Amino acid sequence: MIRFPVIQLLQNMKNCITSYIRNFPGDLGSSVVVFLVALPLCLGIALGSNAPLFSGIISGIVGGIVIGALSGSQLSVSGPAAGLTAIVAGAIIMLPSFEVFLLAVVLCGAFQLILGFVKAGVIGDYIPKSVIKGMLAAIGIILIVKQIPYLIGYNSNLEDDQAFLQSDGENTFTGIWSGLARVTPAALLIGIICLVFQFYWGCLAEKKGGWIKLIPAPLLVVLLGVGINEFVKWQSGDFALRQEHLVTIPVASSANEFFSFFTFPDWSSIFNKQIWITGVTLALVASLETLLGIEAVDNLDSQKRITPASRELKAQGVGNIVSGLIGGLPLTSVIVRSSANVNAGAKTKMSTIYHGFFILLSVAFIPTVLGVIPLAALAAILIYTGYKLARPALFRFFFIKGWDQFLPFVSTIVIILFTDLLVGVLAGLAIGLFFSARSNFRTAVFIVNDNNKYLIRLRKDVSILNKRGIKSRLDAVPENSSVLIDATRADFIDRDIVEMIDAFTQEAHKKNVRVEFKTNHIKDHGFDIEVPARRLHTNAEMIS
Repeated sequence: MIRFPVIQLLQNMKNCITSYIRNFPGDLGSSVVVFLVALPLCLGIALGSNAPLFSGIISGIVGGIVIGALSGSQLSVSGPAAGLTAIVAGAIIMLPSFEVFLLAVVLCGAFQLILGFVKAGVIGDYIPKSVIKGMLAAIGIILIVKQIPYLIGYNSNLEDDQAFLQSDGENTFTGIWSGLARVTPAALLIGIICLVFQFYWGCLAEKKGGWIKLIPAPLLVVLLGVGINEFVKWQSGDFALRQEHLVTIPVASSANEFFSFFTFPDWSSIFNKQIWITGVTLALVASLETLLGIEAVDNLDSQKRITPASRELKAQGVGNIVSGLIGGLPLTSVIVRSSANVNAGAKTKMSTIYHGFFILLSVAFIPTVLGVIPLAALAAILIYTGYKLARPALFRFFFIKGWDQFLPFVSTIVIILFTDLLVGVLAGLAIGLFFSARSNFRTAVFIVNDNNKYLIRLRKDVSILNKRGIKSRLDAVPENSSVLIDATRADFIDRDIVEMIDAFTQEAHKKNVRVEFKTNHIKDHGFDIEVPARRLHTNAEMIS
């Protein structure tokens, strides 16, 4: 039975609505967790970008609601990313005003729309799994080491959540030592209790299952952290956490003041060349980070759903246009928030959308209520998330698979830890491509000889990298020999290789060397050589 497109559309809508209703409890709980994690990150990244704090809030709202609604990903969470902090901070300083920078954000979104329509999302398909897993493990390690200071009550730079070098002169590891010298007892107590509870609840949910899995542990951790701090405050106010160890967001005293936080781009600078350069730079970096992010999130999805990459670029483009138009920072798919979303039990994109609405409603109506949440409790959630991303079993798995998988995996981790996300992924990709080229180089040409009989078999892709090896063997062929060149198993032969073999063939008679070819057709792979009209020797005949 053939269904009309309208009927199919209605059926798909019905299935989506049914799925959203069925997964509402888990999505709602996970959205609260992502909201609590994303809120301080939005503020921290805005601070580190030299931008108004509320611009981070705006981008978090747009990333949740706009991109969440348009994206084809069910689990990815978009927002302002630490990977863009350096570019954004430099652009804001270089451009005449923040309003002019917002115009670059709008252009960034327009360029991403173009990339989406030309199907540029396929770039993500060429990134090896070892590099993706290495990126996830690196993010996990970064989450752990970057959150340790918050766990013990030392507030380092939240805006540098993925950068090795921090704006205060510290780095990922020295920040931990600095934190150990400035421990806040109440934060340490809350952090350790919350972290132990997180691991305990995770083990309990894995063993028992059932209704326990429906209760997101991170949400319980937040409530537990608030409860402990309120109890300590009731018992001894001096021992309780100070405001600097709690979540802080801008507070508007009136509706007019709230709407005054929104800023609009300065269109008079549209012909400024630097605006276009900044827009293109943001688009390229944000698009690459997004493609890496959705690839990583798809690997975490227990249902193994695949995100349409080009559709994601279009969604990101629309999101950045909207963000720039109302005063927000540039957006990407953010693996930190997405990982927290997955581990909190999200099943559909409604978790992302809910979290965007929670950010909007919280800053509009209850900004002071959020001020009771300890940063140490959020740190415990992220440390547990980091452990799940960088679990020891993952390192054993890639070590067993061999060096061609283990080295790209480990290299990606190490380089990300000491530089940043993009540099690490590009380096891991280069190492992965090296091993791939090395494998093809070794298997593309098979050469064997028995006395004066030589077999040269060309297989798969014979590139310019194989030229030196083939040439040296051909040059070493002695006088009065027979050479069989078998190209029947080659998918591609570089033109330089063909010309080199042609030249060898033309000169072979001088050494009384007989050259024969075995191909599917005489002119296969670019060969255009006259072959004597006689039966070609089989491989066995040549070698035996």
